[in-house]
Amino acid sequence: MADDTSKKQSAPGWYADGLKHVWRPYAQMKTAHPPLPATRTHGSRIVLADGRELIDGVASWWTACHGYNHPHIRQAVEAQLAAMPHVMLGGLVHEPAATLAWRLAALLPGDLDHVFFSDSGSVAVEVALKMALQYWINRGVKGRSKFIAFKGGYHGDTSGAMAVSDSEDGMHALFAGLLPNHHLVDLPDSDERLAALDALLAQSAGDIAGIIVEPLVQGAGGMKFHDTVVLKRLRALADRYDVLLIFDEIFTGFGRTGTMFACEAAGVVPDIVTLSKALTGGTMGLAATVASGRVFDAFWSDDPAKALMHGPSYMANALACAAANASLDLFEREPRLHQVAALSGALEQGLSPCRQMPGVKDVRVLGAIGVVEMGRIGDLNALRARFIDNGVFIRPFGNVIYLSPAFTIAADDLVQLTGAIIKVIRTL
Repeated sequence: MADDTSKKQSAPGWYADGLKHVWRPYAQMKTAHPPLPATRTHGSRIVLADGRELIDGVASWWTACHGYNHPHIRQAVEAQLAAMPHVMLGGLVHEPAATLAWRLAALLPGDLDHVFFSDSGSVAVEVALKMALQYWINRGVKGRSKFIAFKGGYHGDTSGAMAVSDSEDGMHALFAGLLPNHHLVDLPDSDERLAALDALLAQSAGDIAGIIVEPLVQGAGGMKFHDTVVLKRLRALADRYDVLLIFDEIFTGFGRTGTMFACEAAGVVPDIVTLSKALTGGTMGLAATVASGRVFDAFWSDDPAKALMHGPSYMANALACAAANASLDLFEREPRLHQVAALSGALEQGLSPCRQMPGVKDVRVLGAIGVVEMGRIGDLNALRARFIDNGVFIRPFGNVIYLSPAFTIAADDLVQLTGAIIKVIRTL
């Protein structure tokens, strides 16, 4: 026991030397608990420098859908590294990018056929907004400079993405007065809210470039679910008032909600879709903004000014594209969506006891997402530390405790995750 204690108290030299220089995400570093030094991963496990292993309940911000260190992805990246780790996409193209583009086009519904690669989800959203704005400009339509976005929504941390996120209830409230003003409204999940959105479009459609929504789940805004009818209503309104419909599938894409893409569950095809997170199976950053033929055709011209003037330096990085192609191989070869369905049932069973506990407001499950919504959470740092003490890595935020594990997580590991949530809630 004394040896375990000394191991927990020790830290590698790089941790002590470097941590004071690392600006950490979403953290008030004066008061936040020190981060845990991670040294390696395997399956659904994170191994710490002191030898402890934590079961990862959030798949590294929802990215590691196949678990960590899948040999097929690793081998693909190693082979690509030996051949060509990167080359600029300006004036050049390479096989991993071309293959990934046609595979994504084949997987996505409808005529979502034109893939623009970038580095992160936030940038994918920026590109989608830019596409939508320039779509109207290229068509000679003036004044279409606003977007409709939804309360509880979150689309990223860059300025354009923040502007279409919910700044009142979200993490970007400090910047609300500095960002472009768009229409932030309630999701049309009732007849009354549908009528209100219809009235807004009837009055202001001439100013609106597009509607942007996270289909089925508003992730970082509180893990709030909505029904497929909401997406069908948005498609109908977009068609009626001739505005573009953008689905932000950065969280929901690649099986997380039970279908390969959330839009499939509703039978709705957006005009533009954004993808990232699980795109590379949790290996490295890559994102895609995929447009329909209708959108792409507005940029197809003899006029150079009608080109989309955007191009990240590491756009379509060959290593990342190789990882993404390997990840798609796994969706084809291994029963991922069946695993998600089984995981959904296990999450429902494992979290259902929380419904009877004091302080619990709601318990909900969709696909490989399980959420326990509390009336309030007082000290997030302390709550996160309790989960660490129970051998699991779970990151509550706001008033929600959630799980979004790897689709391949072992049954025993999932039981430990749900059991830790029950155990910790009982002590609150």
